[in-house]
Amino acid sequence: MDKRPDWLGRLRAGLMRTRQALTARVDDLLGRGISESFYDELEETLIQADLGVPTTETVIARLRERARTDARTPEALRQALVEILTAALGEPAALTLAPAPAVVLVLGVNGAGKTTTIGKLAARLKRDGHKVLLVAADTFRAAAIDQLGVWATRVGVDVVRHQPGADPAAVVYDAAQAARARHADVLIVDTAGRLHTKTNLMAELAKVDRVVRRELPGAPVETLLILDATTGQNGIAQARQFKAALPVTGIVLTKLDGTARGGVVVAIARELGLPVKLIGFGEGVDDLQPFDPRTFAAALFAAGES
Repeated sequence: MDKRPDWLGRLRAGLMRTRQALTARVDDLLGRGISESFYDELEETLIQADLGVPTTETVIARLRERARTDARTPEALRQALVEILTAALGEPAALTLAPAPAVVLVLGVNGAGKTTTIGKLAARLKRDGHKVLLVAADTFRAAAIDQLGVWATRVGVDVVRHQPGADPAAVVYDAAQAARARHADVLIVDTAGRLHTKTNLMAELAKVDRVVRRELPGAPVETLLILDATTGQNGIAQARQFKAALPVTGIVLTKLDGTARGGVVVAIARELGLPVKLIGFGEGVDDLQPFDPRTFAAALFAAGES
């Protein structure tokens, strides 16, 4: 997690809509004392925040157990809730980027913020001293190729691109050769978000994955799925489809500032068994950060704030 002094404040601001929906409601429930109706109404509140029914049921069961043992005051129960959500989110999971060249395959449906996330990630990695090469393998949309080129210029990194309609696997093949020739540290590959059918899309992505692993044997491959937080539970359905086709290694959740349902982060981590590696909100280059479960849970339920 970024340790700059403004980061926690920016995280809280990015979660404002979710926190307004959750924190005030939890404060109200805790102020009324612990009863059976407390658990019923808390369950409803968590489901409305898009934690999902299975995750919410688990959280409530664990909270009941904590209330019977050590969490016997409203503030202790609030802290127990933060700890339970932190545990549900799992441990922090950093990107695997060594040895070089590492590959980051970026997946996601059109509109999830895929290309923008790539640009922000490239900026972050370059700032950290990595030599980054972008790969425009979403050849089915000329606009996607152009947008990636704009980000490459803005960030100051190279991009491998072909003409619209080219074979995405051929672009990735050329990028692998370029990575070796230019001694790149990280290739970030933009992929298609939609073809004529889901079957065609998944087959094309699997082909790209095979070419990467064949041409860069032994290279670490991060397969990141970009999910738009505003889609809530629909994002989980998308993730299941991509996960069935490719070895997804982590989730990047975007547009957290645009939803009151930020609890979907918890549902994604628990129901999919995939780590959330990065979160994004806002349009700035720096508005993509490593995900830290404890900091996220604490910001979500910051006492006395809305």
